Amino acid sequence: MNSTFDRALDAVLRHEGGYVDHPADPGGATKFGITLATLGDWRGRAVTKADVRALMREEAAVIYRARYWDAVRGNELPSGLDLALFDFAVNSGPSRAISTLQEALGVQVDGRIGPVTMAALGTWDTKTLVAALCERRLAFLRRLATFPLFGRGWTRRVEEIAREAKVLAGRGQISGSNDSKPRKDEASMDITKTVFSSRTIWANGIGLVALLLSWFGFDTAGIDKSALTDSLFQAVAAISFVASTFFRVIASKKLL
Repeated sequence: MNSTFDRALDAVLRHEGGYVDHPADPGGATKFGITLATLGDWRGRAVTKADVRALMREEAAVIYRARYWDAVRGNELPSGLDLALFDFAVNSGPSRAISTLQEALGVQVDGRIGPVTMAALGTWDTKTLVAALCERRLAFLRRLATFPLFGRGWTRRVEEIAREAKVLAGRGQISGSNDSKPRKDEASMDITKTVFSSRTIWANGIGLVALLLSWFGFDTAGIDKSALTDSLFQAVAAISFVASTFFRVIASKKLL
């Protein structure tokens, strides 16, 4: 049992509920938040409203894990952010949710969580990031033509998810562990990761190097410092992600 996913799913299903078929809802017939189109795509054949009505929670959970939780890399996200991004993905699609997260982080928006996005997460306080994500999510929902009809429910949902996600972020976990206080070596690692994954620090460093070179007679006017910063930042972020994954695997094997 994966309590991280299961608890996040419980939170989502509190808002999705059972079978509904509202005429103004573009998703049409829906149960547990799974639309007729999503169910048909998952099963690989045309389905009916009766199929949606008969959908069991167990199958819905499998769909949610494969199509939404795994799509946003829920198992790898900080506690609290995993819930906020997962619920957003369920409500508006994984690509929209990830793109909005990337906008909040200030990284390239491509709708996919890669090493640069993962590295950028380490530069943010999770509660602050959850708040920024949920604010942008509400702003997106308010622009929809159906907001006057469904807006009250959407707003309540986002606000409740945001509150729960911030509580989880404050605990630093979602699985029930009471040991939420970071160790000294973990805190040092977090500081180091923040330094190496900060674009501002890299930009300032490149600017300083260019200034020093100009003092020694080198012509640095033709250097595109912004492009160089982006290239170095992305390279370091990718290396950092690969290295952290490698050491996480090594550590997990030592615990077995």
